[in-house]
Amino acid sequence: MTQHNESTQPSAVSPATWESRPETQITLRSPAELADALPYLMGFHPTDSVVLLALHGERGRFGGRLRLGIPASREEWPEVSAQLAETLVAGSGTRGTRPDGIVLFLCQDPTGEETGREVMERLRPFAQSLRLACGGLDVPVYEALCLSGGRFWSYCCPDERCCSPDGTPLALPGTSVMAAAAAYAGIRVRGTLREMENRYAPLTGARAQEQESALDAAASDLVPRLLTGVNVETVRQETLDLARLVVARFHETPPPAVQADADAMDDTLLACDEAAAIILGLQDRTTRDHAAEWMEGPQAPATLRVWRALARRCVPPYTEHAAAPLTLAGWVAWSTGDQPEARVALSQALTADSEYLFAQLLHRACNEGMDPELLRRCLRREHAGRAVQDTPRVEEDRAAGTDRTEDPLVPDAAVGTRAAPGREDTGAPEAAADRGATAGPGVAPGTDAGRTVGGCPETTERAPAESVGRRPRVAGSRPSGPAGANGPAGRSRTRRRPGPRGVRGRQ
Repeated sequence: MTQHNESTQPSAVSPATWESRPETQITLRSPAELADALPYLMGFHPTDSVVLLALHGERGRFGGRLRLGIPASREEWPEVSAQLAETLVAGSGTRGTRPDGIVLFLCQDPTGEETGREVMERLRPFAQSLRLACGGLDVPVYEALCLSGGRFWSYCCPDERCCSPDGTPLALPGTSVMAAAAAYAGIRVRGTLREMENRYAPLTGARAQEQESALDAAASDLVPRLLTGVNVETVRQETLDLARLVVARFHETPPPAVQADADAMDDTLLACDEAAAIILGLQDRTTRDHAAEWMEGPQAPATLRVWRALARRCVPPYTEHAAAPLTLAGWVAWSTGDQPEARVALSQALTADSEYLFAQLLHRACNEGMDPELLRRCLRREHAGRAVQDTPRVEEDRAAGTDRTEDPLVPDAAVGTRAAPGREDTGAPEAAADRGATAGPGVAPGTDAGRTVGGCPETTERAPAESVGRRPRVAGSRPSGPAGANGPAGRSRTRRRPGPRGVRGRQ
């Protein structure tokens, strides 16, 4: 796989190749080049993560890849190792051929006074457990690297001439052949996984208190109306109209180039009372499904920014309410081709509510490489079907000068297919996603360096990513998929929580 000391000790295994474009191949010949390639293969810098890459053929072509947060408890390492190895090997076999080898990465930065070398030594038993698990399946680990504190160590090479006990510095960003190839291929690294997750983190300080007060006030007004069912349709329309207004506002205000500045600006564009009304309104599944139709077209980037900003407004004790905007953000990202962003948003949605069915199905479908066009077609049909049903009301609204049927967030292509009139809304997005990926028993949220990691490990294939395999289950956890302890497969369970904190439906 790699040549630790090419001048005196070449590896017996051929170098790995990465295909940036059909006519271009990149050859990785050393642990340093492997370590530098990891963020380009994943689309981001994985933090607090274990990553397994499958290799195929004599030249070590990269295949499936899998990421999971490093379990904080050492007792979980043997069980997690066995299930990760089985997931990658079995999944690769399902998609084509079993891997001929595996490359392993353990990525974790030091905390407190801990050094990178101490992190490497602390994780050494985990690396050994993973190597044994892969070897037990007759798939050798060609290389096992630990990345910590800007340096890397090899668990496989004992030669201090090429792999110093103090570690080897990682290449500066953008200076390697891999960086040049990725730029040519149009592959962009999104920063670290932690930075991507922080874009969805709830607000803190005085702004969080102000948002909590707004959510309390909105809940006192909206919850009785939703629970009685008398004004449900009115609440749905008010929520969608307000969301359209906010999306238009974001669309008219392009974000700055710097990510932190863009998020800060978006927070100023959204008033607390607006955010509260939309967040609580999205807890209704029908409202959320209608909002899911805004997944394409020129305003899709602004829509993603709105869902991201709304997720940040789900401050305690309303953090579970973030499942809806987080799932919508993941769906828009996936629909527009941003799979790394989609996986992060959907994982965060499952962290907020591990039983949220729409997030479960989208996360599984995205990981398994399903084409989002199937779900897009379904949503277009639903939108077109409502347009047919609403034709009589349209004429009345036009006569009264209140026509609201032209949705600027749904492209013209959405009306190209008609659904049967008179049909009730039956949760079309979940049904469409379920046809491509059934959310069977999976991983309950595991631990990721002390944090909860929602749903399942991320599995990818071919840069930037497709999924492989089944979801491994962390030892001692209960399944989070709808076919496990949470209910029958393919069916959502609605839970109503009356009271001043709002109403939540896990759908």
